Amino acid sequence: MDLATDIKANLELILKENLILARTIEYGQVAEMIPFIQQADRIFITGAGRTGLALKAFAMRLMHLGFPVFVAGETTTPAIRQGDLLIAGSGSGTTGSIVRAAEKAVSVHAKVITISTTADSPLAELSSHVSILPAAQKQDHGETRSRQYAGSLFEQAVLLLTDAVIQTLWKLDGTTAEELWKRHANIE
Repeated sequence: MDLATDIKANLELILKENLILARTIEYGQVAEMIPFIQQADRIFITGAGRTGLALKAFAMRLMHLGFPVFVAGETTTPAIRQGDLLIAGSGSGTTGSIVRAAEKAVSVHAKVITISTTADSPLAELSSHVSILPAAQKQDHGETRSRQYAGSLFEQAVLLLTDAVIQTLWKLDGTTAEELWKRHANIE
């Protein structure tokens, strides 16, 4: 086996699957996230595993745009309250810790928006808005939506989609890249 050829073929597979997925997203539905973000007093982000990592990247870019944003579970994250927004990511919409975070948000009258593969889940029921990424869930081993392992396509799409949301928010904001750079971490 030529490993370099295999890696190239796998990257092409990943890119192809993401392009196919990108053609099936309902972008009007995704755009409905924007007012929730713009109107929130503060934004909280929650996700588990690789989805959580993708959403941490989203939190970083929201911070660069000047939004007050926190990642749930971090030691410096304050209590969520009315007027705040919880952005949750879960392919299945059933991940216990994420559902519990949404329940807590709802209990204090914060809004919840979700990025998921399904609108039929406990998390979706708690959400004011759900943006669907029609990707395979982590338990979908039939390769009907993706040849990648577990929820890889969903996790990749969360990163790409939230970057697209950031580009849109940035365009709406109009702040220059030089100004945003002043918010970039400088004690790395």
